[in-house]
Formats: sequence, structure tokens, C-alpha cells
Amino acid sequence: MKKVLVLEDESSIRSFVVINLKRSGYEPIEAETGEQALEQLKKNPDIRVALLDVMLPDIDGFEICRRIRASGSKIGIIMLTAKSQEMDKVTGLMTGADDYVTKPFSPAELTARIDAIYRRTGGDFEEETVSGELVSGPFKLNTRNRTLEKNGVRIRLTQIEYSIMKLFMDNPGKALSREEILNEVWGRDYFGELKIVDVNIRRLRIKIEDDPTIPTYITTVWGYGYKWGF
Repeated sequence: MKKVLVLEDESSIRSFVVINLKRSGYEPIEAETGEQALEQLKKNPDIRVALLDVMLPDIDGFEICRRIRASGSKIGIIMLTAKSQEMDKVTGLMTGADDYVTKPFSPAELTARIDAIYRRTGGDFEEETVSGELVSGPFKLNTRNRTLEKNGVRIRLTQIEYSIMKLFMDNPGKALSREEILNEVWGRDYFGELKIVDVNIRRLRIKIEDDPTIPTYITTVWGYGYKWGF
């Protein structure tokens, strides 16, 4: 079964999400508090996607997200927030989330977001059968075990970050529009905001650039998108 963690303290919303996930062929693993969520993740190491509510009575969703990423987990993370403020969206993504959904949301929207992330986290994703490496400057991307090294040192990436890096290294020197990056990484059926591309690029720069404030590897093509080259 395709397991999805549902961390939501409001029982009515959690039940709504659970019912719709079951209808879509997923196996929801429920949690009402942050502590319960961490316990469920330990009990169910095969969880591929986590839906994390931001506002919780104990540990907030941002902190749960940080702890998941600090553990080295590559599972897909979608933040659920009742707020529409831009800062919440950015905060969630910068702590390691792959996507966000603002309440209220439709079952179709949520399922589409989960489907897109699930494909990118090894659920329905077919591993490349031919071992290969992409090398660019100090970077080496192993396309079989989906890892990145810079000057021989491993850089920990989420699956979304890996997909962005592979897209860039497959297209050196080519200006990629935000729309193109969104379609290639999140999928053409994804109907989120382009902002998610910008925030993930910002997060990736922090990990790979010598100085993220003066990026030399992932450069901005103003008014269009980004380019890999140095």
C-alpha cells in the first residue's frame, strides 16, 4: 500500500483527508500531535509522503519538517496551513517541505499534489537501470543512487532537490523557465504556484553554492527562470 502520514489535530479535517486518500488508493497513517507523527514515522519506515499541519497543540509542523529532514529522510512533505500568508509558505519550504496546500482545499487538489510528490519520492518512480554519473565542475551526480557530491563531499538533498539538480546538469548553459522547471520536476498535472520553484532554488543554493547570496552555479535569468553554468 502507498502510505501517507496525515498529521492534523482537527478530527473533522483529518477524517475528510483520510476518506479521500483511501478513495485514491492510499493508506493513511493518522497522527493528531507532532509526537504521534514522529512515532508513526518510526513505526512505518515505508511512509513516502507526509501531510503536516502547521498549527498544532505541541510541536508545530515546521519543527516536525525540520526533524524529518535532519534525520536524512527523503520522504515527500506537504505542509497544510490555514493561513494564506506568504511567509508561512516560504517558511514551510525553507524548512524542507516539497509543497504546501492552503485550507480550505478540494480533494482533487490535495490528491493531485500527493500524486505528484509520491512519484518523485520513489513510490511510482522507476529507478534508472543504467548506472551513470553527471559531472559538472566540482559536482558529481550519481543517477543510480540519486546522490550529489561537491568536491567529493556528499550533499544531502530531498528528492525534489535531486530532480532540480538533474534537470540543470542535463541542460548546462540552457536558460530554463520557471514553468519548464515546474513541469519537469513537479509534473504537468501539478497546479501549484510558480513560487515553489523560486523557494526550492533558494534552498538548493544554500546547500551547493560557495556563497548563496552570490550564486555562481545556479544563476538567475531575470524575468524568465534559471540557468546552470559557471
